[in-house]
Formats: sequence, C-alpha cells, structure tokens
Amino acid sequence: MNNRSIFALSLVVILSSTPVLAQMADENTVPPENAMKVSEIVAKIEARADFRFLDELDWDDDGYYEIIYFTKDKAKVEMKINPVTGEPI
Repeated sequence: MNNRSIFALSLVVILSSTPVLAQMADENTVPPENAMKVSEIVAKIEARADFRFLDELDWDDDGYYEIIYFTKDKAKVEMKINPVTGEPI
C-alpha cells in the first residue's frame, strides 16, 4: 500500500466512527426528557430555611445539576442535584 491508500483508509475509518462518538458525547450533555423543570429545582432550593441567594446553576455532563448558593449567614453551599427528582445526590 502506498501512502495515499493508507491515508484514504484512515480517513474512511475516522469519518465512519464519528457519528458513534458524537452520539456517545451527546448522551449526557442535556438533562433527560423526564427531568424536572429548572424553575422547579430552583424553587426547591429557594424554599430552604437558610437560603439567601443562588450564585450558580450548571448542567454537568455526568448527569446532574451543580448548584452553588449562599445562606443567610454567608456560608457557601455546593450541591449536586438529580435532574429527575430534584434531590441532592
């Protein structure tokens, strides 16, 4: 085989595996279809007795929301929240 044949074969292999890799990467990039609305999750956090303000809410590709909020006594709270139940992990 010459260099062009090896390059062409390599390119075919890479391009044919791209859809599989993309599908694997997309599985956790968004919350599942049965996830609670973000507003419902935020409402649960805001209902905590010591809650003062929400600082950050991010989706983690590992399948949960990362939430950072501060309490009335200025303590920082970091939580991982199950997107379906809205409960801490």
